[in-house]
Amino acid sequence: MERTAKKPRARRLRLSSVANALRLAKSFSEAEPEMGISALAARLGLAKSTVHRLATTLVEYDMLEQNAETGKYRLGLALFELGTLVRRKMDVMNEAQAQIHALADATGETLQLAILDHQSVLYIRIRESRLAVRMSTGLGSRAPAHCTSVGKVLLAYQPAEVVERVIEAGLPRFTDNTITDPARLREELAGVRLRGYAIDDEEIEVGLRCIAAPIRDHSGSVVAAISVAAPVQRMTKKAVQSTVLPVTAAAEAISRRLGYLPSLARARALAE
Repeated sequence: MERTAKKPRARRLRLSSVANALRLAKSFSEAEPEMGISALAARLGLAKSTVHRLATTLVEYDMLEQNAETGKYRLGLALFELGTLVRRKMDVMNEAQAQIHALADATGETLQLAILDHQSVLYIRIRESRLAVRMSTGLGSRAPAHCTSVGKVLLAYQPAEVVERVIEAGLPRFTDNTITDPARLREELAGVRLRGYAIDDEEIEVGLRCIAAPIRDHSGSVVAAISVAAPVQRMTKKAVQSTVLPVTAAAEAISRRLGYLPSLARARALAE
């Protein structure tokens, strides 16, 4: 009975530490962008030693920064990066809404909106086909990047080191068409950049084809991908070619809504 009693207590202690770390981070405001250990301890009702340990841990993970001159703490860049990621995801979902509905109505097939997150594909918006036989993916689910159309589009525009990390993590085979050779994957991604779209030809699941195109933000960076997915019985090789234009057009329309201007992006690239 002692062991049973200790486990919930340990769990409460772990959750308490997380809660206190979150409370500490939320103590900062525009009025008080920097605070010292004493002020934070008083605000949180915790011992200075506890607050110091929490602050030290948060600094280690870039959640907080310490002012070298005053010794006070302020919010770190990691929180800014996380906030930017959330804002970017929300912007993409909001601006893609109309195009997703229009493309779904035009094709009758399943529409997917995805981002690259921790070297895998994260589906942030799904509109399933109303047809009885259809491709189905759960909202918030993940998929490998190397064998999905959205994944290949997203990888194609990432820095080389990101692609190499995906390769180093392994390229598992799902079907006979899955690309598992690193050199062939790099070649495929170069082709995606050249064409401006990617095709998943039964690479993650037998009987499924998908076409995806990149979505860019105001800076020209590829931040998401949109795809049409359907069973091969309907998404024939001929149907793939006729679907490419609507998918790329939808991606371009969403990109414009995010502030992307091709001429401005080219000017920025030349300036760099």
